[in-house]
Amino acid sequence: MAKQIHTKREREKDMVSEMIALYCRKQHGNKGGLCTECEALNTYARERSDKCPFMETKTFCSNCKVHCYQQGMREKIRVVMRFSGPRMIFCHPVTAVRHILERKKEKRRLGKLAKMPHPRRNEREYNET
Repeated sequence: MAKQIHTKREREKDMVSEMIALYCRKQHGNKGGLCTECEALNTYARERSDKCPFMETKTFCSNCKVHCYQQGMREKIRVVMRFSGPRMIFCHPVTAVRHILERKKEKRRLGKLAKMPHPRRNEREYNET
């Protein structure tokens, strides 16, 4: 199990780094590496992933109830994701398809959880009768 979490964490960090690199290349014109702003965002995102306590249960940071990114960094990563997400299919098609499938699977799982009755609510209703 620990190896799976480690693999998942590394895959997530690599994906975020690739998305930031694509964004930097296309928006900032850097061919050989990342600019200082994108390098700082990449380092920050990788550190956040390393420290995530929910890695074994979550799929994407956007689905997490605890937002560990600082407000400014959260907005920067949103911009990067919005730009790079649709373009990843051309750079890394296998990874992009895997990401889409995992996202759909997670949405289904979250939809099922939302439809499940809340245990506390049922307990109160039971106690009221």
